[in-house]
Amino acid sequence: MAVVSDSMIEKLASARKSLKSSLEKSKALGLALEKSGPRLEEINQRLPTLEAAVRPIRAQKEALVAVGGHINRAVSPAAAVLNVFDAVHGLEKSLLSDPRNDLPGYLSVLKRLEEALKFLGDNCGLAIQWLEDIVEYLEDNLVADDRYVSNLKKSLKNLRDLQNDGERARLDGGLLEAALDKLECEFRLLLTENSVPLPMSSPSALGEQPCIAPSPLPVTVIQKLQAIIGRLTANKRLEKCISIYVEVRSSNVRASLQALDLDYLEISISEFNDVQSIEGYIAQWGKHLEFAVKHLFEAEYKLCNDVFERIGLDVWMGCFAKIAAQAGILAFLQFGKTVTDSKKDPIKLLKLLDIFASLNKLRLDFNRLFGGAACIEIQNLTRDLIKRVIEGAAEIFWELLVQVELQRQTTPPSDGSVPRLVSFLTDYCNRLLGDSYKPILTQVLVIHRNWKHEKFQERLLVDAILKITKAIEHNLETWSKGYEDVTLSNFFLMNNHWHLYKHLKGTKLGDLLGDSWLKEHDQSKDYYAAIFLKDSWGKLPSLLSREGLMLFSGGRATARELVKKRLKSFNEAFDDMYKKQSNWVVSEKDLREKTCQLIVQAVVPVYRSYMQNYGPLVEQDPSASKYAKYTVQTLEKMLASLFQPKPGKYASFNGRQPSGKFSNGLPDQYHSSPRG
Repeated sequence: MAVVSDSMIEKLASARKSLKSSLEKSKALGLALEKSGPRLEEINQRLPTLEAAVRPIRAQKEALVAVGGHINRAVSPAAAVLNVFDAVHGLEKSLLSDPRNDLPGYLSVLKRLEEALKFLGDNCGLAIQWLEDIVEYLEDNLVADDRYVSNLKKSLKNLRDLQNDGERARLDGGLLEAALDKLECEFRLLLTENSVPLPMSSPSALGEQPCIAPSPLPVTVIQKLQAIIGRLTANKRLEKCISIYVEVRSSNVRASLQALDLDYLEISISEFNDVQSIEGYIAQWGKHLEFAVKHLFEAEYKLCNDVFERIGLDVWMGCFAKIAAQAGILAFLQFGKTVTDSKKDPIKLLKLLDIFASLNKLRLDFNRLFGGAACIEIQNLTRDLIKRVIEGAAEIFWELLVQVELQRQTTPPSDGSVPRLVSFLTDYCNRLLGDSYKPILTQVLVIHRNWKHEKFQERLLVDAILKITKAIEHNLETWSKGYEDVTLSNFFLMNNHWHLYKHLKGTKLGDLLGDSWLKEHDQSKDYYAAIFLKDSWGKLPSLLSREGLMLFSGGRATARELVKKRLKSFNEAFDDMYKKQSNWVVSEKDLREKTCQLIVQAVVPVYRSYMQNYGPLVEQDPSASKYAKYTVQTLEKMLASLFQPKPGKYASFNGRQPSGKFSNGLPDQYHSSPRG
């Protein structure tokens, strides 16, 4: 075995030590390399920035010198825009508060917001343009890194797109719209709190209130409304403002009218047969329309002017027109049109004249309140109503004579009373000639003639009514000849001559006809009354003849038989006449009492004397009641009760209507009294 020398061992030890040292260094180097990895990555990430920072050193000297000025010019407008934008957000707290707390202050802050947004709107585009120019300069002169320039261009493009959208809300986050919404709410609240329906003590007191109502809103409230309108108008919200105003104020007018119970304005033509059935509504209509125009619409007209005067005439007139239409003026006009569409009859003429009088009374008010272009619908409906009223009234008036003449073909009343046509037209013609209707009818006929390019003279109206009266006289003569019973014919003529005399004496029509005409009818009444009495009740006394009744000895039985015979004839004639005439009617109380008195005077004294002298001849007879049928008192009472109007019945006169112009028959009664 070889022997290892000491030198060999030393070499091995030295190698071991060297190897160990190398291993330790390798380990340390590995650790150092491990720690250097992240730093190298960080350096790698920073290299582009370093490159960008170093790039100006590589850029041309002229580009480096100019870039500072370009940047300063671009950054200054952008900085100003950013400062204003920050100021906008500083107003947010004030504008999101309640305007009622300090309306002037709120409006002032809002105006500042509007000015700020206008500045932003005007300058954002300019700032973006300057920034785009500097980016383009940096890119063209290789002064900045490509990625940096790319990011700038992308950001500027987004800003440009937003600016081109034109949505101002993007600039203030919707702050302006929220503030304007609050102003609209305050506008509505101010109107609602201060809009109170006009108080009325009662519908009957309509005409006692002042003609023109004062402004329904306090001056301070109007000033606040004007200030709000100014800001809303500046922000293109005038239409919404008007809509709120019209809604609140028209609702207030409707509430005022509700107390008048205007449901009748909605009545349709199918809901009534003729004008007479809604006569009361027509009278109310005139009063209600006058109240609405002079009190409610007058006040709204003035208020619209006060509130919107700074905006312009067209605006406040348009606003008023909407209020008037929505509050109910159209319903008033539609009701008038419904009346004109109803069936034609004489009563309708009077009602049409009432409607014309109401409209004519309000003509100046209508022209002033509804004369603007905005009220064209109201104007058209009013003109159409007036046209319908005038044409309808004129047509009915000029056809009255024809209709009266057509009635001549009908049969007279079976009870010999005054025909409804006669009693109606005597009162009717007097009303047309009265102070209330004659001026209106004249005006209507003048207008109607003017439309036809014809002249009208007042005498035409008078002549037309006189012709109607003459036609009535002619009708009476014709009707009197239609009775088979001559006595009833005379009774009929007595009745009607007295009616004409009594009801026309002292009237406008009676004055036109003259005293001689009236006297003639009074005399005719007496004439036909005498003939009636002579041909009917005047014949009864002759049946109670005393001939052959001289009582001599032995002739009593003969006298008794004569008395029986004559009483029987009297009773039969009396019963027949009474039965027949008990259905006849004298409507006039004075004529009825006088006629009955004449009959009593003609019959009762003769009967009383006869019974006193010859009654005892039959009183002892077993069949005495058969001959002494009536006591004097009973006979007198029966005669005095003749010709009474029957309860619930009226003399009728239902004539045929060949032209279909009037409804069948005339009114049972004419309830309305002549207007004074």
